[in-house]
Amino acid sequence: MFVSCDHGGPSATSDFKGFTLLMPAVSVGNVGQLAIDLVISTLDMTKVGYFYTDCLVPMVGNNPYATAEENSVELSINAEVYSLPSKKLVVLQIRSPFIKNKYRLFCQTLLSWVKSSKCSRVVLLSSSHAYQRDDEQLLGTPLRYLLTPDLEKAVGGLMQELNWKEMEKVAAYPGINDTEKVLHIPGGGITKRLFTESCSKGIQMAVLLKFCSEGDNIPDAFALVNYLNEWLQLIKIEVNTSSQWKIPSSWRLLFGNGLPPALF
Repeated sequence: MFVSCDHGGPSATSDFKGFTLLMPAVSVGNVGQLAIDLVISTLDMTKVGYFYTDCLVPMVGNNPYATAEENSVELSINAEVYSLPSKKLVVLQIRSPFIKNKYRLFCQTLLSWVKSSKCSRVVLLSSSHAYQRDDEQLLGTPLRYLLTPDLEKAVGGLMQELNWKEMEKVAAYPGINDTEKVLHIPGGGITKRLFTESCSKGIQMAVLLKFCSEGDNIPDAFALVNYLNEWLQLIKIEVNTSSQWKIPSSWRLLFGNGLPPALF
């Protein structure tokens, strides 16, 4: 459930009527979580609470988005909520893996919160194993999207205008029966379950994902967040400039010297 920080004002309420909920799936390469980091850091979003659940491995650490010594000692936990009322955006960042056999309960709890908080739609950032793509998925861009039927009615035409590629279904029994197709997202964590449950509950959800491999997934995170920005226009991308996404301070510890100093 959502627990407010009680900072006061509309951003601290559990009523996010008309807001878009943006969240990651804990998936291969942690690409969704890294992309969420870029959104929170760049938009300087305010932490308004946390999502209390026993479905995630407990953890605590320093403020991952610290900008000065004063706020670097603030503590962060495994599932926190950030808000930006000016853009009608609320973000749930997940920082630890799921406890075994708790996926279903988490999905049910999350979707109950989505309904009670009156969020208009959910955008789930995810990833899938690149090495498990079928022949069709090897063609073109490594980025894909999925829309629940309720959201398809609202934005399906826009996705076609953007020339986005919908996630293909694959043969349920390759080589035996290639006519029966199913949605398969290997390495996607809760992605498929959350999407299918949203379909059945009439919740507007979009899944944006990237095929990738484990390793240095910084480029994948930038690709995914730029993909998201094509649709939601969170920031204005200037032509002939370096990336305008702000790297959070915590990435220095996570990736060491893997990032050029100019990014910080």
